[in-house]
Amino acid sequence: MAMYSYRGFDSSGATVSGELDASSLEDARAQLLRQGVMISSLKEVKPADKSFGIGQGHVSLADIEFLTSELSVLLDAGLKIDRGIELLKSSSKKPQLAVMLDKIGNSLRGGQQLSQALQAFPDVFDPLYINLIAIGEATGKLPTVFRELSKDLAFRRDLQQKVSQALTYPMVILVVCLVSIGFIFNYVVPNMKSLFAGQQDLPVYTAMLLGLSDWLAQYQWWLAGGVSCAGVAGWSLRKQPMMQNAGNYLRLNLPVLRSATILVERIRFNSGLAMMLNAGVALDRALELSCGNIRHPHIRQEINIALGKVKRGEQLSQVLRQTRLFPQFLVSLLKVGEESGQLARIFAEIAQRSQREFSSWVTRITALLEPLLIIVMGGIVGGVVVVMMMSITSVTDVGF
Repeated sequence: MAMYSYRGFDSSGATVSGELDASSLEDARAQLLRQGVMISSLKEVKPADKSFGIGQGHVSLADIEFLTSELSVLLDAGLKIDRGIELLKSSSKKPQLAVMLDKIGNSLRGGQQLSQALQAFPDVFDPLYINLIAIGEATGKLPTVFRELSKDLAFRRDLQQKVSQALTYPMVILVVCLVSIGFIFNYVVPNMKSLFAGQQDLPVYTAMLLGLSDWLAQYQWWLAGGVSCAGVAGWSLRKQPMMQNAGNYLRLNLPVLRSATILVERIRFNSGLAMMLNAGVALDRALELSCGNIRHPHIRQEINIALGKVKRGEQLSQVLRQTRLFPQFLVSLLKVGEESGQLARIFAEIAQRSQREFSSWVTRITALLEPLLIIVMGGIVGGVVVVMMMSITSVTDVGF
C-alpha cells in the first residue's frame, strides 16, 4: 500500500483535497471516482526520509503538539481514537505527518493499542509520552492525558521559538561581521599594499596586518573547508560515547550550563511525576517512569539511588534532598505535600516554577548574548580598521 495525495472537486463543485491509501495509482483513481470526486491532481506521496525525528525538518515538535492537542479535543467530544487519527490524517497538509498517522491508524485497525503503535516512532514520541498514553488507556483517562501532554509540549515549543527568535539578531550580526572582515582582507588591505611598497622598518602591527591578509588570500578557502569539515565531523560524532561523556561533563561543570541543565531535568522529572500521579499511578511506579525521562546520566543515577531508598521505606522528601534536582526550599514544599497528601499538586507546582525560572534564564542569556556579540565583533572589525588607520598614518610620518 502507498499513500496518494489528491486535489479535485466533489459533486457540488467544492474543492476537496487529502490523502488516501491505495495499492496503485489506478486503484487510488478508482476510489476517488467511487466517492464522486472529479480529480484535478493525483500523485504518490514519497517522503524524502524515513526518519521522523523532532527537529529534523520532518515531523516537528509543533506537529506533535498540534496532534496531541487536537486528539484531546476530539476524544473529549466523544470520538474513538482510531476515528480521531483518521480525521487528523485526512486534514494534514504535511506528507510526513500524514504517513506517520496512516501507519498508526493501520496499527490500531490491526488490533494494537495506541501506546503500542507509537512505539514504532521512538524518535518522535519519547518513553514518557508513550507510558502516559498507556496509563491513560488503562485508566480510561486518555483525554486528560492528552490535554496535559499538550500543555507540556506547548511550553517546549514556545520556548524553542523564543530561543530561535532571540538568536536571529546575533546570527545576523555574526554574518555581517564575517562578511566585513572578508571584504577588508580581500579587497581593502591588498589595495593598500602600494602605500607600503619600498618602505623599510614597517611597524609591527602593519607587517602583521599585511601578512595576515596574504595568508588569508592564500588559505582562506582551506580554512573555510577545515572549519566546515570539523563541524560536520562533530555533528556526525555527537552520539558517540566519548562525545556524549564530554558533553555531559561540560553541562554539569560549566557555571552557565549547569543551572540550565538542572532546571531542564527538574522540569522533565516533576512534570512527568505530576501527570502520572494525576492519572492514578502509584508513587513508586511514577518515580520509576519519571526517572527514565531524565536524560543526563549523572542526574538519572542520583534519582535511581533515591528511588531505591524510597522502596526501602525512607521518606521521599529526605532522599530527594540528596539529589541536585531538589534544593532545600523545594524539599520544604515536598514535606508539605507528603503531610497533606497533595504530592501531585506539589510536583506540578515545582514543574511550573522551574518552567518560569528556565524561561527567565533563557531571556537573560539571550539578552546578554546580543550586546556581548556586538562588542566582540565590533572589537574585531574596529581593531582592524584602527590598525589600518595607524598604518596609513605611519606611512605619512615616514614620508615627511
